This record gives sequence, C-alpha cells and structure tokens, in this order.
Amino acid sequence: MNNKLLVLTAQVISLLFSPFYLPVIAFIVLFLFSYLNLYPPLYKLIIIAMVYVFTVALPRLGIYLYRRLNGWTRHQLGRRERRFVPYILSIMCYAALLYLMYSLPMPRFTLGVVTGALTIQIACAIANHWIKVCAHSAASGGVIGALLAFSLIFNFDPTGWLCLTIVLAGAVGTARLILRQHTLGELAWGTGLGIVCGFFSVLLT
Repeated sequence: MNNKLLVLTAQVISLLFSPFYLPVIAFIVLFLFSYLNLYPPLYKLIIIAMVYVFTVALPRLGIYLYRRLNGWTRHQLGRRERRFVPYILSIMCYAALLYLMYSLPMPRFTLGVVTGALTIQIACAIANHWIKVCAHSAASGGVIGALLAFSLIFNFDPTGWLCLTIVLAGAVGTARLILRQHTLGELAWGTGLGIVCGFFSVLLT
C-alpha cells in the first residue's frame, strides 16, 4: 500500500510540474507579483490563454497524435530514439508563440520566459542524440535560472523563492526516479541545461 501511495504521489508531482505547464505558471506569477499586475484583467487572460494554447494544448495534441499514429504507449514514446519528433513539435509551437509575442506590447523580459522555454527544448533535442535528458528536470532548472536572472533585472533578494524552486526541482527529480523514467545522470544533465538556458535567455533577451 505504501509503495502504491508513493508511486501515485510521484505521478501527481510529475503531472503538476510537467514541462508544458511551466511557461503558463511563469506568466501567472509575473502577472501577480510584478508591475505587470497593472495590465487590464482581460489582456492578462488573453496572454495566459495564448501561452497555454502554444505551450500546452498544441504540443500535447501533436505528441498524442504522433504516439497514436505509431501505436505506442506513453512509456514506449519515452525511449530516447523516439523523443526527437515530440521535441520538434514542441519547438515549432514555442517558436510560433515567440513570433506572435514580438508583435504584442509586452516588456522584453517576458519574451525571455518563452525564449528560455524554447532554448531548453532545443538544448534537450540536441542532447537527446547522446543522452535521454530529463525534460522535467530541464524545465525545473529553467525556473531556477530564470529566477536568478529576474533577481538581477528587478534587483531583489531571491533567497526565499530560490529555496522553494530548488525544493520543488528536487521533488520533481525524485518523482521521475521513483517512476523509473530517468537515471540520476539524466536528471543532472537536464537540471544543468535548464539553469543555463533559463538564466541567459531571460538576462539577454
């Protein structure tokens, strides 16, 4: 019973902190805790909906259709050599979102969130030729890197938020280990790539 509860908890954590949802969460946080909360509510909802469509709905739909077309289960799709097409589908959706957001009256640092997510996808796709990088850990690392960059942009002490994001990243990594989806090395590579991509994407955009 305890093992079943442990696995169920790991599945819930993996679902809640899926890489697809983190850009949406990032924009919600920015709209709540930065001066972007001054934007009209309808405009904020439109932005969040647009981010959701291009980073969650479309990539998940494309990956689902690709998996069904090949007759694979989710676990079978997780094999390293089968992850390239899902990465390409996600990259195309994220790139389309970035293109659309350039035409909107949004601060440049918000584009860094999408750029960071896109860069992480590209880095994972490239690294996938040699190692099965954990996308969950890469996304979690991206949040840590982006937080550090935002602390420099807005000149605030990130210690509290940084502790929270590190704990959550550890929980996500532990969940992926429990579910036997990745090794410790794959988690480390993913986290490292995510931190670097998230930090420099936000800082340099």
